[in-house]
Amino acid sequence: MGGSVGAVSSNGVYSFTKPNRESITLITGLGVEGDVHAGTTVKHRSRMLRDPSQPNLRQVHLIHEELFDEVRTAGFEVSAGQLGENVTTRGIDLLGLPAGTLLRLGDEAVVEVTGLRNPCPQIDGFGHGLLKQLVGRDEDGATWRKAGIMSVVLTGGAVRPGDPVEVELPEGPHRPLEVV
Repeated sequence: MGGSVGAVSSNGVYSFTKPNRESITLITGLGVEGDVHAGTTVKHRSRMLRDPSQPNLRQVHLIHEELFDEVRTAGFEVSAGQLGENVTTRGIDLLGLPAGTLLRLGDEAVVEVTGLRNPCPQIDGFGHGLLKQLVGRDEDGATWRKAGIMSVVLTGGAVRPGDPVEVELPEGPHRPLEVV
Protein backbone atom coordinates (compact mmCIF):
# COMPACT_ATOMS: atom_id res chain seq x y z
CA MET A 1 0.00 0.00 0.00
CA GLY A 2 1.45 3.36 -0.94
CA GLY A 3 1.26 6.55 -2.89
CA SER A 4 3.46 9.51 -3.64
CA VAL A 5 4.44 12.98 -2.47
CA GLY A 6 2.64 15.65 -4.48
CA ALA A 7 4.30 18.67 -2.85
CA VAL A 8 6.41 19.71 0.13
CA SER A 9 6.06 22.99 2.02
CA SER A 10 7.62 24.80 4.97
CA ASN A 11 7.71 28.22 6.54
CA GLY A 12 10.10 29.67 9.12
CA VAL A 13 7.51 32.13 10.44
CA TYR A 14 3.97 31.72 11.75
CA SER A 15 1.68 32.00 8.75
CA PHE A 16 -1.45 30.15 7.75
CA THR A 17 0.00 28.98 4.44
CA LYS A 18 3.40 27.46 3.71
CA PRO A 19 5.26 28.04 0.44
CA ASN A 20 6.03 25.00 -1.69
CA ARG A 21 9.68 23.94 -1.83
CA GLU A 22 11.83 21.80 -4.11
CA SER A 23 12.57 19.67 -1.06
CA ILE A 24 12.32 19.67 2.72
CA THR A 25 14.58 17.94 5.21
CA LEU A 26 13.03 16.04 8.09
CA ILE A 27 15.09 15.93 11.30
CA THR A 28 14.66 13.03 13.71
CA GLY A 29 12.63 14.03 16.76
CA LEU A 30 12.16 17.63 15.60
CA GLY A 31 10.23 17.93 12.35
CA VAL A 32 10.90 19.94 9.20
CA GLU A 33 14.22 21.77 9.20
CA GLY A 34 13.60 25.53 9.35
CA ASP A 35 9.84 25.18 9.88
CA VAL A 36 8.25 27.22 12.67
CA HIS A 37 6.54 24.09 14.04
CA ALA A 38 9.74 22.05 14.41
CA GLY A 39 10.78 21.11 17.94
CA THR A 40 10.55 18.52 20.66
CA THR A 41 7.84 20.45 22.51
CA VAL A 42 4.64 21.98 21.12
CA LYS A 43 5.01 24.91 18.72
CA HIS A 44 1.38 25.56 17.81
CA ARG A 45 0.40 28.78 19.56
CA SER A 46 -2.80 27.52 21.21
CA ARG A 47 -1.02 24.49 22.65
CA MET A 48 1.92 26.59 23.86
CA LEU A 49 -0.52 28.79 25.81
CA ARG A 50 -1.98 25.74 27.57
CA ASP A 51 1.30 23.96 28.36
CA PRO A 52 4.55 24.72 26.50
CA SER A 53 6.22 21.59 27.92
CA GLN A 54 3.88 19.18 26.04
CA PRO A 55 5.65 16.86 23.60
CA ASN A 56 5.31 17.96 19.98
CA LEU A 57 3.11 15.32 18.34
CA ARG A 58 2.55 17.70 15.39
CA GLN A 59 6.06 17.89 13.90
CA VAL A 60 4.98 17.11 10.32
CA HIS A 61 1.50 17.85 8.94
CA LEU A 62 0.29 15.77 5.98
CA ILE A 63 -2.78 16.33 3.78
CA HIS A 64 -4.08 14.16 0.97
CA GLU A 65 -4.24 16.02 -2.35
CA GLU A 66 -7.61 14.44 -3.08
CA LEU A 67 -9.09 16.78 -0.45
CA PHE A 68 -8.41 19.72 -2.77
CA ASP A 69 -10.54 18.08 -5.49
CA GLU A 70 -13.31 17.48 -2.95
CA VAL A 71 -13.46 21.08 -1.70
CA ARG A 72 -13.21 22.37 -5.28
CA THR A 73 -16.63 20.79 -5.96
CA ALA A 74 -17.95 23.00 -3.14
CA GLY A 75 -16.44 26.10 -4.78
CA PHE A 76 -13.10 26.43 -2.96
CA GLU A 77 -9.74 26.68 -4.72
CA VAL A 78 -7.08 25.21 -2.46
CA SER A 79 -3.66 23.92 -3.45
CA ALA A 80 -0.63 22.36 -1.77
CA GLY A 81 0.70 24.27 1.24
CA GLN A 82 -2.25 26.61 1.50
CA LEU A 83 -3.73 24.81 4.53
CA GLY A 84 -0.38 24.83 6.32
CA GLU A 85 0.69 21.27 5.59
CA ASN A 86 4.29 20.18 5.11
CA VAL A 87 3.66 17.15 2.90
CA THR A 88 0.88 16.76 0.37
CA THR A 89 0.29 13.14 -0.63
CA ARG A 90 -1.49 11.36 -3.48
CA GLY A 91 -3.07 7.94 -3.47
CA ILE A 92 -3.19 7.31 0.31
CA ASP A 93 -6.24 7.38 2.56
CA LEU A 94 -4.43 9.32 5.28
CA LEU A 95 -7.58 9.79 7.38
CA GLY A 96 -8.19 6.04 7.43
CA LEU A 97 -4.78 5.15 8.82
CA PRO A 98 -4.52 3.95 12.41
CA ALA A 99 -2.39 5.68 15.02
CA GLY A 100 1.17 4.39 14.97
CA THR A 101 1.29 3.87 11.19
CA LEU A 102 4.75 4.44 9.72
CA LEU A 103 5.07 6.41 6.49
CA ARG A 104 8.31 6.04 4.57
CA LEU A 105 8.82 9.22 2.55
CA GLY A 106 11.40 8.99 -0.21
CA ASP A 107 14.67 7.13 0.31
CA GLU A 108 15.27 7.74 4.01
CA ALA A 109 12.64 9.64 5.98
CA VAL A 110 10.16 7.84 8.24
CA VAL A 111 7.34 9.50 10.19
CA GLU A 112 4.95 7.95 12.68
CA VAL A 113 1.31 9.02 12.49
CA THR A 114 0.21 10.49 15.82
CA GLY A 115 -3.32 11.72 15.09
CA LEU A 116 -5.69 14.07 13.31
CA ARG A 117 -5.29 17.78 12.79
CA ASN A 118 -8.13 19.71 14.35
CA PRO A 119 -8.96 22.43 11.81
CA CYS A 120 -9.00 25.89 13.34
CA PRO A 121 -11.23 28.92 12.62
CA GLN A 122 -8.35 30.54 10.68
CA ILE A 123 -9.39 28.31 7.78
CA ASP A 124 -12.44 30.49 7.22
CA GLY A 125 -10.08 33.45 6.84
CA PHE A 126 -8.60 31.64 3.86
CA GLY A 127 -12.01 30.90 2.36
CA HIS A 128 -15.30 31.78 4.08
CA GLY A 129 -17.18 28.52 4.68
CA LEU A 130 -14.15 26.29 4.06
CA LEU A 131 -14.03 25.19 7.70
CA LYS A 132 -17.42 23.48 7.27
CA GLN A 133 -15.87 21.39 4.50
CA LEU A 134 -13.11 20.19 6.84
CA VAL A 135 -14.96 19.51 10.10
CA GLY A 136 -18.54 18.59 10.86
CA ARG A 137 -20.88 16.04 12.38
CA ASP A 138 -22.35 12.91 10.86
CA GLU A 139 -25.99 11.79 11.23
CA ASP A 140 -25.15 10.15 14.59
CA GLY A 141 -23.60 13.35 15.95
CA ALA A 142 -19.99 12.12 15.77
CA THR A 143 -17.42 14.69 14.68
CA TRP A 144 -15.46 14.08 11.48
CA ARG A 145 -12.29 15.93 10.45
CA LYS A 146 -10.63 16.09 7.04
CA ALA A 147 -7.79 18.61 7.57
CA GLY A 148 -5.04 16.01 7.47
CA ILE A 149 -2.93 14.09 9.92
CA MET A 150 0.00 14.85 12.18
CA SER A 151 3.20 12.88 12.71
CA VAL A 152 6.59 12.81 14.37
CA VAL A 153 9.90 12.15 12.64
CA LEU A 154 11.51 8.81 13.49
CA THR A 155 14.19 8.92 10.78
CA GLY A 156 15.29 12.09 9.07
CA GLY A 157 15.98 12.66 5.40
CA ALA A 158 15.12 14.71 2.35
CA VAL A 159 11.59 14.60 0.93
CA ARG A 160 10.74 15.83 -2.57
CA PRO A 161 7.68 15.98 -4.83
CA GLY A 162 7.39 12.71 -6.71
CA ASP A 163 8.97 10.64 -3.93
CA PRO A 164 7.19 7.38 -3.10
CA VAL A 165 5.28 7.02 0.15
CA GLU A 166 5.16 3.54 1.64
CA VAL A 167 2.65 2.70 4.36
CA GLU A 168 3.50 0.29 7.18
CA LEU A 169 0.54 -0.46 9.43
CA PRO A 170 1.18 -1.20 13.12
CA GLU A 171 0.71 -4.68 14.53
CA GLY A 172 -2.11 -5.66 16.84
CA PRO A 173 -5.47 -4.02 17.18
CA HIS A 174 -5.52 -0.73 15.32
CA ARG A 175 -6.39 2.48 17.18
CA PRO A 176 -8.37 5.04 15.20
CA LEU A 177 -6.86 8.49 14.88
CA GLU A 178 -7.83 11.10 17.45
CA VAL A 179 -7.07 14.82 17.53
CA VAL A 180 -3.54 15.67 18.69
